[in-house]
Amino acid sequence: MAFLLRFIIMLVALVTIFTVLFHSIMLYEGRDFSWLTGLYWTLTVMTTLGFGDITFVSDLGRGFSIVVLLSGVLLLLIMLPFTFIQFFYAPWIEAQKKGQTPRSLPADTSGHIILVGGGTLAYNLMEELKNYGRRCVYLCHDNQTTLSLIDQGYEAILGEHDASSVYTNLRLPQAAMLVALDSDVRNTNIVFTAREVDQTVRIVASAQSDDAVDILNLAGCRQVFQFRKLLGEAVARRVFNAKARASVITRFNELVVAEAPLKHTPLPGKSLREAGLRNATGVNVVGLWERGKLVLPGPDTVFTESMVMVIAGHSRQIDAVNLFLDPSGTEARQEDGPVVILGGGRVGCAAARQLQAMRRSYRIVDKKSDIKVRQEHLVVGDAADLAVLDEAGIRTAPTVLITTHDDDTNIYLTLYCRRLRKDIQIISRATFDRNVGILHAAGADLVLSQASLVTNCIINLLEPGKVTMVNEGLTLFRCPVGKSLAGKKLMGCGIRSKTHCSVVALYDTGMELHINPDPQHVFAEGEEIMLIGNRQGEKAFYEIFGTA
Repeated sequence: MAFLLRFIIMLVALVTIFTVLFHSIMLYEGRDFSWLTGLYWTLTVMTTLGFGDITFVSDLGRGFSIVVLLSGVLLLLIMLPFTFIQFFYAPWIEAQKKGQTPRSLPADTSGHIILVGGGTLAYNLMEELKNYGRRCVYLCHDNQTTLSLIDQGYEAILGEHDASSVYTNLRLPQAAMLVALDSDVRNTNIVFTAREVDQTVRIVASAQSDDAVDILNLAGCRQVFQFRKLLGEAVARRVFNAKARASVITRFNELVVAEAPLKHTPLPGKSLREAGLRNATGVNVVGLWERGKLVLPGPDTVFTESMVMVIAGHSRQIDAVNLFLDPSGTEARQEDGPVVILGGGRVGCAAARQLQAMRRSYRIVDKKSDIKVRQEHLVVGDAADLAVLDEAGIRTAPTVLITTHDDDTNIYLTLYCRRLRKDIQIISRATFDRNVGILHAAGADLVLSQASLVTNCIINLLEPGKVTMVNEGLTLFRCPVGKSLAGKKLMGCGIRSKTHCSVVALYDTGMELHINPDPQHVFAEGEEIMLIGNRQGEKAFYEIFGTA
């Protein structure tokens, strides 16, 4: 406002000076006018409205008129509108927007999930939870972000993360969960502040460092996840393994869901019927990943080198698959060289620790030399430098893990490594779901998304035992047998053909679990079936066969 005051004082002073000079020059030309006429002439010229019937006849007077005219153009036509917009119109618009920005939820709101921090990861989580009918509210600290999210169809509330009144306005005591996805320090403040409002609500937080886990638990968290550590471990478990070709994704009681790459196995070129996998091992092939796309296999589906099977069964059946895929147990080519890890951040180091626990050799490539690993496992340099990759053993490595936090860099390195080695297994990390397909197109055999990992953990907490997100868009869910299925055989009931979901287990009326039930089994009311499929398949199942 000080600038506005100075501008007004300067404008009044200039008009006064021009009015005085007008009188002086008119007297010089032998004419005399009133002071009001002088003010009238000055404002008429400065606003470029014209001279009217009062004009100078001398060159001095006309030169003075030009000066007054240019001053008016600068001050009244340029600076005055700018000043008005900046100090009057813009604040008024901002006040109007703030008046439209929600700062609280209705008093009867309940069962919602409150998200704080996380940026794009949180937006992805909101989108996924919406698909499951969950109401999510995002806490924003600035007005512009709040309005932008509302325009995009999200529900957002304006407020500060460290104000207890904000969590009261968010109806925290009635919420299903509070999820804090910010930095370790800010998450601690969020949890402490929220606990002042309610001591019982479930609070889940992300942690970057190991020390932060204990601190967040002390602050009042129910669960603390180190998502980058979990992502690194998940990436490492997908590495080719001569002794266990199938890597376990998730377990549900006795049911095990695993992935098995088909590269370097006897199956490529054979159809599912010709492979005889179910007859030999008892497992159910519930899906095939091919370059990021989930394919529902039929009897005549032909396996290819680039496919990854998703199989379901109990642990003995998974062990049988390992023997089936490598009956001689001499798949030694995979141990020719160490696994190469590109990126020594939290994800890369977590992958290295997991590989060490699996007794697999590895090399980390990073520009920094202070990575907390033994020096024989570290190669310092640029991962895009061929000499550095050769030093790391890229020519003989069975697998390369690309774990940097930047998706653009990961896409670049994936293309580069695929050009160097056509036969190498490439597993890449993606920070955002939108880049998963691009990384597959660039040549990655498997891509694990941090956004999906966050979503999986939260949904599995919200729907324990009912919904388990297995992998990128792959869901394991339970549903009671209703009237639409009762009395029908598993084979021929149309579940797989109509919904693209596979029945992987069944609880009979005595609550005994049957994994991969007999296709001739006749459904009865009171039973529960466990199915696996993508989100669209799950939705289609509920629409066609109902929930009871």
